[in-house]
Amino acid sequence: MLKRTIFGSIFASVLALTSCKTADTAGALKPNIKEVVNSADVILIDVRILEQYQAGTAKGAINIPLAEIQNNIDSLKGKRVVVFCNKGIQADQAMEILKKNGVEAYDGTTWKNVKAIQDEKQSGK
Repeated sequence: MLKRTIFGSIFASVLALTSCKTADTAGALKPNIKEVVNSADVILIDVRILEQYQAGTAKGAINIPLAEIQNNIDSLKGKRVVVFCNKGIQADQAMEILKKNGVEAYDGTTWKNVKAIQDEKQSGK
């Protein structure tokens, strides 16, 4: 019994360390979201409902609510898009849908985050 517990602990530790290493490597390949947001060829997509979008969003963003993302896949293929929402949850869901359908998508997380990136560029920082 003790051998199984020790083996289990060692196996779990190795698995955890391997997982961390994989995540770290993937992070290194991730493009800088600031560069992507400020690219001339990127489409900024606010995936919140229309009323939230109208209340405030990032400069130049278009509104495609999460419920409509699947219906807009064809118009987004071949383009670079950044998706965002209020807290990042809907943006994560949109990312999953877009990536499954071959769209080059980036996670801007929240509209305030994307707006802050834009404001930072304008102020020259």
